[in-house]
Amino acid sequence: MIHPGALPANLFDVLIRRAEDNSEALAYRFLADGESEEVCLTYGELARRAREVAGALQAAGCGGERAMLVYQPGLEYIVGFLGCLMAGVTAVPAYPPDPFRMERTFPRFRAIVADSQPAAILSTENILDLAGDIFDEFPEFAGIARFATDALAEGAADAWRRPEITADTLAFLQYTSGSTSDPKGVMLTHGNLMANLEMIRHGFALNETFVGVIWLPPYHDMGLIGGILAPLYVGAPCNYLSPLDFLQRPMRWLNAISKYGATVSGGPNFAYDLVARKATPQQKAALDLSKWEVAFNGAEPVRKETIERFSEAFAECGFRKEAFYTCYGLAEATLIVTGGVALTPPVYTTVSASELGRGRALPADEGAPDAQTLVGCGATLLDQDVVIVDAESGERCPAGVVGEIWVAGRSVAQGYWQRPEESERTFCARLPGDERDFLRTGDLGFLDEAGNLFVAGRIKDLIIVDGRNHYPQDIELTVERAHPAIRPGCTAAFPMTDAGQERVVVTAEIGKGYKPSPGAPRPEADGGPLDPAEVIASIRKAVAESHDIRAHVVVLLKPGAAPKTSSGKIQRRATKAAYIDGSLETWGAA
Repeated sequence: MIHPGALPANLFDVLIRRAEDNSEALAYRFLADGESEEVCLTYGELARRAREVAGALQAAGCGGERAMLVYQPGLEYIVGFLGCLMAGVTAVPAYPPDPFRMERTFPRFRAIVADSQPAAILSTENILDLAGDIFDEFPEFAGIARFATDALAEGAADAWRRPEITADTLAFLQYTSGSTSDPKGVMLTHGNLMANLEMIRHGFALNETFVGVIWLPPYHDMGLIGGILAPLYVGAPCNYLSPLDFLQRPMRWLNAISKYGATVSGGPNFAYDLVARKATPQQKAALDLSKWEVAFNGAEPVRKETIERFSEAFAECGFRKEAFYTCYGLAEATLIVTGGVALTPPVYTTVSASELGRGRALPADEGAPDAQTLVGCGATLLDQDVVIVDAESGERCPAGVVGEIWVAGRSVAQGYWQRPEESERTFCARLPGDERDFLRTGDLGFLDEAGNLFVAGRIKDLIIVDGRNHYPQDIELTVERAHPAIRPGCTAAFPMTDAGQERVVVTAEIGKGYKPSPGAPRPEADGGPLDPAEVIASIRKAVAESHDIRAHVVVLLKPGAAPKTSSGKIQRRATKAAYIDGSLETWGAA
């Protein structure tokens, strides 16, 4: 067992130790088809393959440089990432461009290449063959060495030499999820990574007996660190499936948990909501979720309704509500910032929505017209410090007062790659009388008297109408519930200035199977003709009644048209930009 006072300086030493102690033990199992087709790696195989990648990189003179990882989800990605760490090369995980959506995905990919300036691209032989001609067309890729890690020359591992690295050496650049067109590379050291993995181990109460299942994208913090690297850190097996296979058939996630007896798995709130809505009685009858002890839920607003719906839907499968582990984190803090206590039910608080808009979390009776129930994201973990700060005064806020969430601790990143001014503003905030540097998260929230964190929203996404604060995720939830044709998790609310006044614009994606037909009655089942005007009227009525504001513009989007990150989060700023330039695929608007 690894303890906080004696953290290893790097993860590849952990891998080497695992391979020496238990070479034949399973490290990773990838479900190539999302279900039964398995590809496995033992600790011994993983260490050997990673050493081959490291040797090839060092032999090419890439030590101390950056290498971009361009893989589809799978075991080869894990080999490439760990190979970079072993070589003393800074890994740059990147979501590969979608060949069917190049106009949307390739510009961001090029931007990461231009920003990180990698010396090498790591991928598979198949991807490099397909993408080579495309890379050759753009100047950003000139002079970048390309390595097919599944086809390295025999004896590549012989060139490996242990790099001279410390806990302060840069391990990888974690590019932000893509809510804007200008991705930023968060600089994470080996020490940042090890400190955060220890926080996850402590918060989730992990040991060598846990079994993981993960489907989250491996290119982002939750999928990479929480899903793939945490099992390696504690010495437990991980079962891994592609996010595309999950999205195509969401029940594959729960089937894998049942099949492999997983004790730890999770994802954003929308994933729980999705499977709770989609699961049939026959599918639930085949599930055994009784071993699931930590169902982590983070990366987007956690809803009480989702927790209750999921718990009720899968109680017959052995799922326990106390398995829900709500948490909060962000790339700039490596991953996790706060979390609950394992096998303890989530913490709720019911407050006045109008007073919350004024910055105060005042208790309200559940069921009252103005009541809003929030889900706690747990408390700070180990030696990390989380404070709430008033944006105007710069002073620490007392319990129950909304302010910006600030974080200090060993998991806080070193800044943004090649952005010194922005790094200074974000990572070097100070409290009066405190010489520590704090990370300004850009998120709003409050602490209760017990130290539980409740997240209210993003500062930049805040909508202010007539002097009152409105959080877009609250409006979006209201919109989702306004009409059965609206696809959950696919709405966006954002402000627009019109004649000097702040107005609210709402976009809502319509579910598959519906067809716009003016004058058509509301269908009783999913799909069929539907009057866009009737949907828009339902949205306006619900927003006005729940938030006492007018949805100035309501835009209905075609199925699949809502801009999202690769991890499934709505991109409000990208939606706003597309609305302004007229590129949204609309179903109707008014």
